[in-house]
Amino acid sequence: MNITVAGGTGTVGRDVVSIARARGHHVVSLSRAEGVNLVSGEGLAKALEGTAAVIDVASIQTLNEKKSVDFFSTTTGNLLQLGKAAGVQHHVALSIVGADKAAAGYYAGKLAQEKLVSSADVPWTILRATQFHEFAGQVLQRSSVGPLALVPRMATQPVAARAVAEALVDAAEAGPQGRIADLGGPERKQLVDLVRAYALRHGRKRLIIEFTAPGPLWRAMRNGGLIPAAGAGVGRQTFSEWLETERNGT
Repeated sequence: MNITVAGGTGTVGRDVVSIARARGHHVVSLSRAEGVNLVSGEGLAKALEGTAAVIDVASIQTLNEKKSVDFFSTTTGNLLQLGKAAGVQHHVALSIVGADKAAAGYYAGKLAQEKLVSSADVPWTILRATQFHEFAGQVLQRSSVGPLALVPRMATQPVAARAVAEALVDAAEAGPQGRIADLGGPERKQLVDLVRAYALRHGRKRLIIEFTAPGPLWRAMRNGGLIPAAGAGVGRQTFSEWLETERNGT
């Protein structure tokens, strides 16, 4: 199958590309490094020629709601419009568990993306997954102020990025299914504990302080709104197992 991966150089995108190629698919990776701009649409029409399935794992690093909504609305709109013109038969999108319960900030963009995909003419599949194991390192980097790291109170069930990539390739192979079962990791954890473990593993000397952030987004995060419900898929790799093999600090 000809598969095109939007965001193919990102955390989960790299695994999607390698897994799909290992299974014998012809894979095209879309990113600025490959000369494709998902926001402006530059190079996108040509890159989608002959594509049977698009797997969209493109992302943006922001907590700003407008930036997130603008990014996901624009990139998803371009992929769907030009994908339909190119004859794409299946659009697979990665979203986040609980996006509808925490529809603010970055999550508002993912919810806008889901609405576009589910109302499009291109047959679709949406997989919601929890935060990747790598999220702990990202939080440590973004929350550090000198010797301190301020981590918001959050319940999470982190999953291996590779497990998510495998599920996305499985979905592309299975054909359009609409919303499929959510995917999370095998253990429910508090984000601050993951960040502390990550910092210790990489020798990052920080005084890591947990705080309760205000607003509906953070309320959903700390109250388990981003935890998969019963019936969700469960990845095998625990955070501790991932941390033992992880080598590159963030």
